[in-house]
Amino acid sequence: MLMMLFLALMIIMMLSNSIFLTIQPGERGVLFKRFGGGLDKENVYKQGFHVIAPWNEMHIYNVQTMEDFEKMEVLSKNGLTIAVELSFRYQLNQDQVGYLHDDIGNKFLDKILRPEIRSATREVIGKYLPEELYSTKRETIQDEIFQRTSTSVAEKFITLDAILIREVELPQSLQEAIQRKLREEQESLQYEFRLTKERKEAERRIIEAEAKAEANRILNASLTSNILKDKGIEATVELAKSPNTKVIVVGGEGDGLPLILGGQ
Repeated sequence: MLMMLFLALMIIMMLSNSIFLTIQPGERGVLFKRFGGGLDKENVYKQGFHVIAPWNEMHIYNVQTMEDFEKMEVLSKNGLTIAVELSFRYQLNQDQVGYLHDDIGNKFLDKILRPEIRSATREVIGKYLPEELYSTKRETIQDEIFQRTSTSVAEKFITLDAILIREVELPQSLQEAIQRKLREEQESLQYEFRLTKERKEAERRIIEAEAKAEANRILNASLTSNILKDKGIEATVELAKSPNTKVIVVGGEGDGLPLILGGQ
């Protein structure tokens, strides 16, 4: 009796890894029932401790958001070879990992994701010139690759989160030509900015001069002879208060303004 219990305990210990298992956070399990109808695609096992029959097999999938990279060479619109490095983030559809395992298996990265990304990248970049990928159209190209790829992989129970163009490597001569062109465009923009600034400054000076001329015209029109005499009298009175003034002669020639003599 003891021998039988010992043998049973040994068998349980040997099969413990097959009977008792823990699904970690961020994982999902799909059970293959060897004698019970095969793969159970509908029931997805969530994280935690599980007990299964030793003749069954649990397939574990990581359903967290994952990142991978792809580097490839593609032809541009004008036939030049461009080296492109992409990064992409993706996630398996948690409730459909059973269907994923049945249709594709755990090689989904090499069977589905990479081929779809390569195909979309070649097709999209083939419509653009190298300088567009290098500068002006980079984000547009990136978004178009993402849209094409995400649509196709969604049918394979995979959600694509993002595709980013990390690096673009052009032929050296072409890269220098593009950089030279960009510098020339930048210099042209700076020149236009300076011209605009100087033009506005000239307009400001013209407006200021016209305003001063108008003010002088109004002032001259308002200065009558009587006003000028009053101003002269006021100035004479102020001068008479000065300690340096010796003689004041009332009633001068011409305009009749007082004369001050003997000032020191």
